[in-house]
Amino acid sequence: MSVVRFSRAALPAMPWKNGGGTTQEIVSWPHGAGLDSFGWRASIAAIAAAGPFSAFAGVDRSIMLLEGDGVRLFTQDGRVDHTLDVPHRPFAFSGDDAIDCTLLGSASTDFNVMTRRGRWRADVRVLAEASAIEPAPHGVLLALRGAWRLNDEQQHCREGEGLYWTDAAQAWQAVPAHEGARLAVVRIVPA
Repeated sequence: MSVVRFSRAALPAMPWKNGGGTTQEIVSWPHGAGLDSFGWRASIAAIAAAGPFSAFAGVDRSIMLLEGDGVRLFTQDGRVDHTLDVPHRPFAFSGDDAIDCTLLGSASTDFNVMTRRGRWRADVRVLAEASAIEPAPHGVLLALRGAWRLNDEQQHCREGEGLYWTDAAQAWQAVPAHEGARLAVVRIVPA
């Protein structure tokens, strides 16, 4: 098992086919898997224009506003109608749904997690205080605000930095460096 560190600033941005935004992939597992074959995936997307989300049949998704005015996510039949306008509050939905997106103002940036249904499940939450993070065979940590000490200083993350791990159970003890810090925690476990 390896722990891989990343910085949002260093992740390459790939433009969407429809021109409505860009995606910065954090990790796709298994490594090198494409959009049709990943078991799970974490990324950051910049949404610059209204339009449809890509459909991912058989995939469960979670999205969380990081920056910007946010978006409204909806289906034409009304089954989904969600305003994503509060930062750091995850919203889960099915990748099978034909989701449309409208901007609530300027562009927004979002954190996204996708898991292949029936194989993997994602637990996505945001920490604001010291916490023990239960072991998971895969996962992602991202400092959303402020800095975090992880596992008694063995690892640390400053705002905009994170780490991910694959293929071995890893637990964490996360402690904020100051009040107001926020840490995104994604635990990927077998379904």
